[in-house]
Amino acid sequence: MAIFITDASKVVVQGMTGSEGQKHTTRMLASGTNIVGGVNPRKAGTSVTFPKGDASVDVPVFGTVAEAIEKTGADVSVIFVPPAHTKAAVIEAIDAGMPLVVIITEGIPVADTAEFFAHAQAKGVRLIGPNCPGLISPGLSNVGIIPADITGPGKVGLVSKSGTLTYQMMYELRDFGFSTAIGIGGDPIIGTTHIDALEAFEQDPDTAAIVMIGEIGGDAEERAAAYIAEHVTKPVVGYVAGFTAPEGKTMGHAGAIVSGSSGTAQAKKEALEAAGVRVGKTPSETAAIMREILSA
Repeated sequence: MAIFITDASKVVVQGMTGSEGQKHTTRMLASGTNIVGGVNPRKAGTSVTFPKGDASVDVPVFGTVAEAIEKTGADVSVIFVPPAHTKAAVIEAIDAGMPLVVIITEGIPVADTAEFFAHAQAKGVRLIGPNCPGLISPGLSNVGIIPADITGPGKVGLVSKSGTLTYQMMYELRDFGFSTAIGIGGDPIIGTTHIDALEAFEQDPDTAAIVMIGEIGGDAEERAAAYIAEHVTKPVVGYVAGFTAPEGKTMGHAGAIVSGSSGTAQAKKEALEAAGVRVGKTPSETAAIMREILSA
């Protein structure tokens, strides 16, 4: 079992014919993802040959997302489109009725994100990202840029603002494995939040425990803590990046802005601990806490 994607997911890649699109389509195919097409209006009707194991596979290129859905039954789109064109690509996928749209692109203007986020909400479409590594259900499907060889399937669910820390936590707990690991991105506006992922993991019978990775800035982790206290019965272990960050600075992700005590790592840690979440001071300590819970 997994959240948001399974081995039945049919994935189209918007921007598949570009260099990043081709590189990561190759990786996704190698990890077993069912990629049924790409989208590029200028190359519609062609196909791209990718290596797959000892053989190769020809992936068709469609002119529009709507055509890709009509011809293939696709239900997931992953977007590798330059920032200036991302808003149009996301809105096209939403208007075509794509249920899940994963936006890898970073550097998208916040005004653009706000516009396509509102459009997605109005149409009932789930967005993941932008500026995120995507998500992986090991052994089933891998949509985005998360390396597929870090870990195998297991009982841990992971939701993280940070791509790099997603990979590290997967590696630290590789002997237990993951149901799904999802990188939600660190921009000020994101399509899927910690709370959305926590709700899905709580409902997934094959997720036994959850790791939640946050970072300084905003109040997403505090809101997640309140949600956990009310709605999550499974053990949750947390980590908040940025304990040593200076006050008033923007650190890395666009959403990581701290002012006063609001948005600090300490404030987030305290809110999570008040909700019964054990919080590690480092990623390795966080993994050790989860290891202790899973071994009990």
